[in-house]
Amino acid sequence: MSDDAWAGLADKFADEAYATVKGHVRTHVLHQQLLEHLPAPPATVLDVGGGAGHQSFPLAEAGYDVTLLDPSPAMLDKARQRLERLPADVQRRVTLLRADGEAAGEAVGGRRFAAVLCHGVLGYLDDPGPLLDQLAGCAEPGGVVSIMTANGHAMAVRPAMEQRWADALASFDATGEIGVLGVPGRADTVEELSESLRNRGVEPVNWYGVWLFVDWLEFGGTKLNLGDADQVAAVELEASRRDPYRGLSRVFHLVGLRESS
Repeated sequence: MSDDAWAGLADKFADEAYATVKGHVRTHVLHQQLLEHLPAPPATVLDVGGGAGHQSFPLAEAGYDVTLLDPSPAMLDKARQRLERLPADVQRRVTLLRADGEAAGEAVGGRRFAAVLCHGVLGYLDDPGPLLDQLAGCAEPGGVVSIMTANGHAMAVRPAMEQRWADALASFDATGEIGVLGVPGRADTVEELSESLRNRGVEPVNWYGVWLFVDWLEFGGTKLNLGDADQVAAVELEASRRDPYRGLSRVFHLVGLRESS
């Protein structure tokens, strides 16, 4: 038996999910949000649980020095395959490391980064505390910490859109669900995660939605047209910055700054 929990999901996640309108939206919206907070390239970026590099490779293409850390050999293989298709100068700006996020500091040899990303990882952990310790510890003073995770305030929307009414009623106070990949996931709230970061010397500066219309349309059975992906992403980006829309997003993106002293 392989101890790689993502071995059977790597193709579905890296190839299929990101080839959809929803995958395009995630990459585009998060990228634009990140650019509002990151220092100018060639600043250093650590992507913890970075998978196949869909979020951090565009940063490398923009000139950033990227280290992608992931515990899954299958996902890192996908990252290598994708990296080989990029120009040589971009490849030189990317380092791939196999390690658990809870051991990120040791894996990078104590190095500090101008930005530390952790997108779509916290929800797979029963206790995110040790990982949050590492994210804060790997950020240099004044560095950016960027986390994307499931929105605990919107847990009833998916089962309602799927017309699972009993599940929807039970989900208003739920803290987890079976995700679209078939893996159990846990949800956080902006308020609770913000407090957890403050306790680790990271001050939240802004938060955004990520998926709103695409998620609810998909769960309602609507087939989205790939030809509309750019327009959809533009609408989602605008919604991600505005109330009340961002609060209804199935996942949220929280950005903080490591204390300077």
